[in-house]
Amino acid sequence: MTAGGIVLCGGKSTRMGRSKALLPFGPETMLQRVVRLLGSVVQPIVAVAAVDQVLPTLPASVIVTRDEREERGPLEGLRAGLKALPPEIEGAYVTSCDVPLLVPGFVGQMLDLTEGFDIAVMEVDGFAHPLSAVYCRTTLPYIEDLLARDRLRPAFLFDAVRTRRITAAEITSDPDLRTLRNLNTPEDYQPALADAGVS
Repeated sequence: MTAGGIVLCGGKSTRMGRSKALLPFGPETMLQRVVRLLGSVVQPIVAVAAVDQVLPTLPASVIVTRDEREERGPLEGLRAGLKALPPEIEGAYVTSCDVPLLVPGFVGQMLDLTEGFDIAVMEVDGFAHPLSAVYCRTTLPYIEDLLARDRLRPAFLFDAVRTRRITAAEITSDPDLRTLRNLNTPEDYQPALADAGVS
């Protein structure tokens, strides 16, 4: 599959108390770091922001797009991201901007595991991680339909298409699942800085 990457950064960051996309993480912001790590595996990268959201400076190769409608959750961001990809790109690894410990090998492995499916999504202890997943462009009409009917939960999409649920045992590139560690609060932030060896 010819794959790109989509980074959703339009969340409200309510629990963090400040924009996670702009949060310093070593010499860069958290969004800049996630874009850099993801971009080492797939190109191009699409950053999906809220309508009036301020983003840090990103490489010229990054495609910046906006949600069509506000406060509609990840399916809205997914629609915007897939629509912004160049036509030759068949799908994308999709992530949030608050996973600074993302392991590039995890992304490559997820892409490999998508073969024969429309979606490959991590599932841990029965909980799916829709923002640690690969979505083929073929899912776009289903996403549009669900949004039109206000069925906003990603689970509805998983049920509508060929979805492969990936278990932790299948991920050899990131055995500690650092890629799934999203930062929601200041208490999450400081330990992640230490684990990444930055300040």
